[in-house]
Amino acid sequence: MNIVIVGGGKLGFYLAKTLLEHQHEPTVIESDSAVCSEILETLDIPVVCGDGTTSEALRAAGADTADVLVAVTGKDEQNLITCQLAKMMFPIKRTAAKVNNPKNADIMRKLGIDIVVSSTDAIARMIEWEVDLSGFKHIATLGQGEANLHEIMLPNDFAYSGRKLSDIRPPEQSVIVAVERRHEVIIPRGNTEIFAGDKLVVLVKGDGLEAVRKKLKL
Repeated sequence: MNIVIVGGGKLGFYLAKTLLEHQHEPTVIESDSAVCSEILETLDIPVVCGDGTTSEALRAAGADTADVLVAVTGKDEQNLITCQLAKMMFPIKRTAAKVNNPKNADIMRKLGIDIVVSSTDAIARMIEWEVDLSGFKHIATLGQGEANLHEIMLPNDFAYSGRKLSDIRPPEQSVIVAVERRHEVIIPRGNTEIFAGDKLVVLVKGDGLEAVRKKLKL
């Protein structure tokens, strides 16, 4: 996917890094020239040094062909204007914004932002999971960020290999919705056995992914 990220701070940088590692094509818009230089020196991605609330900067970043725009600056009003402008002037399918003041989340949704994330920590944890947890891959976000689908590759030394799901009992706020084994998809039941090398598709609500990781001893 072509993704425009407005805001090149720590969050924007790691978001771009993660998306790049997942074979997406991020472009960053950042107003601070020093930050732009740092991103260019570290990541092999396009960087537009400019104001993300202007059509000129968005067009220069490829908004006319982008699939998603994500605004993660430190100012809620800037994130809102950026997303609204992107939807008005470009054929962008989805917009997402970080909201720094949780009180602004509802109004931003009402004003047309597709995904509003009110917790900076939640975004940071999501990025950390993508980067740091080997074998974990984020698939999709559901319900305005309230839940996420993850793909988990079970390692060769998986502690519960050959055990039934009813014996493992995934933690609350999570459910294993599919098991992929040698290109066959299995809809799991309590008596379904899972093995090293299987891929699990897990639905996790809130910040429950760490509990899943600990439960599966990964």
